[in-house]
Amino acid sequence: MPASDFDMNEIHWLMDMFNTVDVGLVVLDRDYRVCIWNGFMENHSGLLPSAVKDKDVFDLFPGIDESWFRGKAEPVFVLKNRSFTIWEQQPYIFRFKNYRPITGKAEYMYQNATFIPLTTVTGEVGHICVILYDVTDEAMNKLELEKANKTLEEMSRTDALTKLSNRGFWEESLRKEFKRLKRNHGCSTLLMFDIDFFKRINDEYGHSGGDEAIRHLSDLLKKTLRETDIAGRYGGEEFAVTLVDTDAEGAMIFAERLRCMIENSVIYYDKKEIKLTVSLGIASYDESFNKHEQWIEAADAALYHSKENGRNKVTIYEPSMSQ
Repeated sequence: MPASDFDMNEIHWLMDMFNTVDVGLVVLDRDYRVCIWNGFMENHSGLLPSAVKDKDVFDLFPGIDESWFRGKAEPVFVLKNRSFTIWEQQPYIFRFKNYRPITGKAEYMYQNATFIPLTTVTGEVGHICVILYDVTDEAMNKLELEKANKTLEEMSRTDALTKLSNRGFWEESLRKEFKRLKRNHGCSTLLMFDIDFFKRINDEYGHSGGDEAIRHLSDLLKKTLRETDIAGRYGGEEFAVTLVDTDAEGAMIFAERLRCMIENSVIYYDKKEIKLTVSLGIASYDESFNKHEQWIEAADAALYHSKENGRNKVTIYEPSMSQ
């Protein structure tokens, strides 16, 4: 075979591989004009090489983050070093539709990319090659795993019935708040309350009626909370709220508003009306507390003082209540 024929065959093979390889290959000049555009890019963009040749890539694809792209490409031109980007940093460079059958729910193709300097015979970098990899499957698998882990984490700290924090997560949050107050000498208040005569509700309406009462109360509680407040189901029909950066006076306003809201509400269950009241106790953080459990005990003592003195009321903790 003549050398000229061999060279032509070699070029043909290279061009064939260039156009059929399952990665995007784009060559840009120093002014970011498109010089080479392979079959992968044509198939996913719908643009023929003749339609993009010598065109500014940012004009062709206005969706490209030009500032970010130049920040990745300029060091390749200047320093003659390769540069890499992964989908976690930038989900894509060219927004292509996702055609992967397994991860068909993805809105677009997730991409990794490599920027390669292309030197001339004089050693100058006049062009760069951007190699684009479709990593949609890998990205979606990771995102799905992260989503599943987040769901499991939320389930592990959430009470199934009320969707409030469960006791373990709430108490750990209180412990952290207690340590913060020990360091900073701030002021926060703990509110604890439970449903009055809850056993009667269970006896009359069954446990499903009791569950409905607890859900109803939880929904009302959520409506009164601020973003910084941490509420949890402490156990059974008892609830706890950490009112961050709130003194006893502010906690009393919060507690009275909640008490009145619950008293004036009605639950419709099994064609019957259920009315609720709650007894509440509040205790502000005190420097004399050595551990967060003492804070809970103080609020609990105030709660039982409310129950022993007529129910459906709010009591502020006093040291004498623990004697």
